[in-house]
Amino acid sequence: MRIIKSYLIIGFLALVTSSYAQKVFTEKDIRIIPKPTQTLIKTGVFEFNKDTKFVTGNDFQKDAANALASKFAIAAGWKPETTTKAPASNFVQFKTDPNLKNEAYILDVNPNSIVISAKGNTGFLYGLESIRQLLPEAIESQYAVTSAKWQIPSLTINDEPRFKWRGLMLDLSRHFFDKNYILTTIDRLAMHKMNVLHLHLVDDQGWRIEIKKYPKLTEVGAWRVDQENLSWNARLAVSADQKGTYGGFFTQDELREIVKYAATKGIEVIPEIEMPAHVSSAIASYPELACFDQKIGVPSGGVWPLTDIYCAGKETTFEFLQNVIDEVITIFPSKYIHIGGDEATKTNWAKCPHCQKRIKDEHLKSVDELQSYFVKRMEKYINSKGKKVIGWDEILEGGLAPDATVMSWRGTKGGIEAADQGHDVIMTPETPCYFNFYQGPQNEEPLAFDAYNPLNEVYKFDPVVPTMTPQEAGHVLGGQANLWAEHISGPKDSEYMIFPRLAALSETLWSPKEKRNWNDFTTRLFSMFKRYDYQGLNYAKSAYLVTASSTADLANKQVKVELKNEFPNPDIRYVLGDKNIDHHAVKYTSPIEFKETTVLKASLFQDEKPVGKTFTDTIIFHKAVAHKVKYLTPFNQSYKGDANTMVNTIRGSKNFHDGQWQAWLVNDMELVIDFEKQESIEQVIVGTLESQGAGVNFPIEVKVLVSNDGIKYKQVGKITRPYAVNAVPELKDFKISFQKQNARFVKVIAGNLKKSPKGESSWLFVDEILVN
Repeated sequence: MRIIKSYLIIGFLALVTSSYAQKVFTEKDIRIIPKPTQTLIKTGVFEFNKDTKFVTGNDFQKDAANALASKFAIAAGWKPETTTKAPASNFVQFKTDPNLKNEAYILDVNPNSIVISAKGNTGFLYGLESIRQLLPEAIESQYAVTSAKWQIPSLTINDEPRFKWRGLMLDLSRHFFDKNYILTTIDRLAMHKMNVLHLHLVDDQGWRIEIKKYPKLTEVGAWRVDQENLSWNARLAVSADQKGTYGGFFTQDELREIVKYAATKGIEVIPEIEMPAHVSSAIASYPELACFDQKIGVPSGGVWPLTDIYCAGKETTFEFLQNVIDEVITIFPSKYIHIGGDEATKTNWAKCPHCQKRIKDEHLKSVDELQSYFVKRMEKYINSKGKKVIGWDEILEGGLAPDATVMSWRGTKGGIEAADQGHDVIMTPETPCYFNFYQGPQNEEPLAFDAYNPLNEVYKFDPVVPTMTPQEAGHVLGGQANLWAEHISGPKDSEYMIFPRLAALSETLWSPKEKRNWNDFTTRLFSMFKRYDYQGLNYAKSAYLVTASSTADLANKQVKVELKNEFPNPDIRYVLGDKNIDHHAVKYTSPIEFKETTVLKASLFQDEKPVGKTFTDTIIFHKAVAHKVKYLTPFNQSYKGDANTMVNTIRGSKNFHDGQWQAWLVNDMELVIDFEKQESIEQVIVGTLESQGAGVNFPIEVKVLVSNDGIKYKQVGKITRPYAVNAVPELKDFKISFQKQNARFVKVIAGNLKKSPKGESSWLFVDEILVN
């Protein structure tokens, strides 16, 4: 009897222990990005342990299985083995199903086994990636995690991508990234089920691919004069005799290694060899490629307009490009060669005797048709090598090459037009697919291109435009993100701009449109953030940021501040004054009213704790608020703020398009504030912005004068400063303090730099004149 009782107790304890160990999974626990096409959750779990086997049928499957097994080796301390014969239970098996589509897979998980069914290699890879995301985030750890339960739910996933082209472009010309970063990026693309890596290997600022027939392309064209301390568009022109030291290039063997590794991850690498523009690096190497054999240096920064382009009239130009293509295709087995084709300024073609002869001989009507001739000729040659051409949407100008695919970047118009003509299209409109744009408030973000593509806008993207006919939509291959590298100085900066926006893009390109839901995506995103953390990935936390928009009611000397966040129904809380953001913070429900100088702090809360960076702003009510301003030099109509910009307490941001700035081009700012009665004053603060890449510079002088009659003024303070190099946008208050005195009128003069060192006209931006 005692023995029976003992067995009952042991059985009961075993049952309790088993129940405790096995997590019950629900739909909210399935946090896969991109969201699978169809998921059915079943009862029970499969638990990985040291005895789990991967059953593989070929070397590719074995290598893919080992990639996941290696993660267990680090995080769990044991590594599942691979075998060719399935055991009775506790295994993951690859099963070929020729009836599935190329990238589709079925993942069937039961307590005893996991079966991944796919037609070929990429399907198996994607099935493994889904298993990886079903596992605890700790599978990404670089160290052993003893507390993790390596369980995934019993379920069936039936999944396939919506679009066949799911890409990322890396600009390697404006900043050169080494092989290791490219290989790491390939891993991260695979994790998000992306399948194209587009390498921008050629541009004005650097030639990044070894061409053995033309060694000067990398001896000269791969290096530029180091002006990295200057803002991109403020960098000075260089001459042909100045030696470049900043840059780099890939050997052909390195590129072959990249291509080979990408293939193991289901990723096709597409090379871009720009033509006929964005080729200063080539012309600096071989001046005879230009219309007038002009000798130039490799530009260190921004170039506009792009007049140094290949000569379309010389046969030697086409001989050069054909020889380059011959070497490129021995490195890249891709179906496509991208030839650029954008932003060519054809003023030299209009004057060049070689080009004019070509126009005459080919019976062309214009330089636009000459560009079309150029593209069509190169397409014909590339087609003869068994490849297809991709070009930016400018290749539509003058007539599209017969078999070309258009990559539409200037919005979607070019893509629509190309699809209407029966051409394949890849949609990559600047908004929202340019990942070099800001993704959060400029004041809180690293330097980027002066435009805005936040995470939620990327998630809204759809490559198929609603106005397209079904036939036109059938020509849309998919979409792509582009990361131009003017403001990217290294791998960590690149990671920051790509992630997590790539996660959003991956779902827009993979998941069925009807399955996409921003609220649902954001809940799954937090799991992805944990994976990024384990990987040491420098992803942007911009989506956590609280942003504010303010409106001034100057009649009542009152300001209202509205707080927002990207996430749906955000839990925003705030405090006033010197209090800390903690559990005592007030939940934000409606705009906050201010009538006196106050410090505002706010944060997004999650699980009753603040997350992300704390938003802080000081609303300053000063003596000039709501008083009349007379402009003695008118501001530029492109940046005119509103009638009370200078005295409304609302400060401008580093985004000079935010409506809070008034600006003067070349002219000095000179204005008068009328208090309508005498006020006791002792300080004037002039709020300014510098963004040298955009031609915006701090004043070189600020003067304050006061008067009681508005006619006779006396100077009470002055600041002068020399021009100084500033590579990043900066906000600065120029403060002039003076002996306290009574005055009705305050005149403020801010001296414009007039001309930048580059010789361009200078802007002066001012957002507020604070008087105390």
